[in-house]
Amino acid sequence: MTDELKILSEGAESLGIMLDELQVRKFSILITELSKWNHKVNLTAIRDSKEIVVKHLLDSLTLPAYVTMNGSLLDIGSGGGFPSIPVCIIRPDLYIVSVDAVQKKIMFQKHIARTLNLDNFTAVHARGESLLEDRGERFDFVVSRAFSSLKSFAELSRPLLADDGKIVAMKGSGGKSEALEAEATLESSMMKIDRVIEFLLPVSGDSRSLVVISKIQ
Repeated sequence: MTDELKILSEGAESLGIMLDELQVRKFSILITELSKWNHKVNLTAIRDSKEIVVKHLLDSLTLPAYVTMNGSLLDIGSGGGFPSIPVCIIRPDLYIVSVDAVQKKIMFQKHIARTLNLDNFTAVHARGESLLEDRGERFDFVVSRAFSSLKSFAELSRPLLADDGKIVAMKGSGGKSEALEAEATLESSMMKIDRVIEFLLPVSGDSRSLVVISKIQ
């Protein structure tokens, strides 16, 4: 096992996720293909393979580690496919749609989905604003690592959310303070903050948070 896969396996285990042999193999292919594509097109500013493991793969796995999910998941502004592709590898029971406005990033995601036989995964080249009109779907979970503004992400996600669904904003150390600042504005848009989950990212020890939001019925 390479150093990268050892870091991944041990980091996932610290999150309560035990990767099996097939999952480790799929993550290995994902790391290799991401590195190859990064030489041709700029998928991510992170180029070091160990940093990719920690800042993309393990960061993505914190979502299923800390949030109980079922049904369908929409990842808005997914870039190279994070968190949706790592989540898909360990949760083949979820129906996952990954959306990004940059064509080359969606091309990479489609390539990975074919290579890894991710039958429950669909990559869509679109803007989040057009999704409801284009596809007419609503999701049990809408997630993103891409939005700087919690308010903007929540307002964009609300029409795409099933009635009892959850919005999850993946944030850094400032997630809790941002959630408190946005609370009144969200309530005026008929949304509420359910909880803010704060934790340290495995290996790096960087502060992370998940802001969980739902509709006010």
